[in-house]
Amino acid sequence: MEGTTTGREALSPPLRKPAARRAKAQQSRRLWPFLLPSAVVTFLILLYPLGYAFYLSLFNYYLDTGASTFVGFANYADLFADTRFWGALTRTIGIVLAAVGLEFCVGLAVAYGLYRLTFGVSALNLLMFLPHIITPVVAALFLKWIFAGRWGLLDSLLAGLGIFGPDWLGNPFWARVTVVLADAWQFTPFMILVLFAGLNTVDQSQIEAAQIDGASGRQILFRIMLPSIAPIIAFVLTMRMMDAFRYFDTIYVLTGGGPGTATETLTMQTYALAFRLFQIGKASALGVVTLLIVLAFASIIIATVGRGKGHSR
Repeated sequence: MEGTTTGREALSPPLRKPAARRAKAQQSRRLWPFLLPSAVVTFLILLYPLGYAFYLSLFNYYLDTGASTFVGFANYADLFADTRFWGALTRTIGIVLAAVGLEFCVGLAVAYGLYRLTFGVSALNLLMFLPHIITPVVAALFLKWIFAGRWGLLDSLLAGLGIFGPDWLGNPFWARVTVVLADAWQFTPFMILVLFAGLNTVDQSQIEAAQIDGASGRQILFRIMLPSIAPIIAFVLTMRMMDAFRYFDTIYVLTGGGPGTATETLTMQTYALAFRLFQIGKASALGVVTLLIVLAFASIIIATVGRGKGHSR
């Protein structure tokens, strides 16, 4: 009959949609318990220490005596009025830009060379990745023996050629060059590995079409391949930038922040405030400021790479 409806017709799409949403919500609620272990671990190792560091930064807290006085944002004001902080910030940014820039340029060149190779790629990747798996302190001791003045390996080789090398670790300029080279020597293999993996994900049909149109290898690299792996470039640059900002162990072994304050970075200054002057509150404030600076640089990198990808399209 026309006035009656079957059960299937009664279950119209508008009625099925709320039921589907309820089923999906129930499934999501069943999955939440599986996320709790990760959420607890994240809170304990990331959010809680960060919140506690910000809490300590509001106090004039001394580790040796245990004296603690609430000072609000006075520690931040003292930092911004301290010329040593601005000097450490300038040196840190210089070292980070030089090291990460060198690693990216060398890493891209080597990764593209490996991409063009037809044999021996796996063996070369393994050999070049060896410096990255060495403990930073051990690598720094090895590099200190190389760059030691007069009797070091590098100066000895230069002396054999009749060239008197500079005091690599005693001259302020060359000490900064040395810590940049040390960081590049150890972490360029990571850059090579990530960029090489990214280049292998580029769509071959685009490359073949460009070759048919007569594009050169340089045009293919900069017009097709690099824009295609822009997210990977943003990832690797951000990771290396964050690592370089907390560059400590190699500098501590090589130069100890010297000569003078020539290689004193923000992390070196944080260490000095916390464990030499025992000013935990001020050191925590410097840690929070460093985090904000790193977040700002990460945002700039991601936004710049994103704009570059959009423009290339």
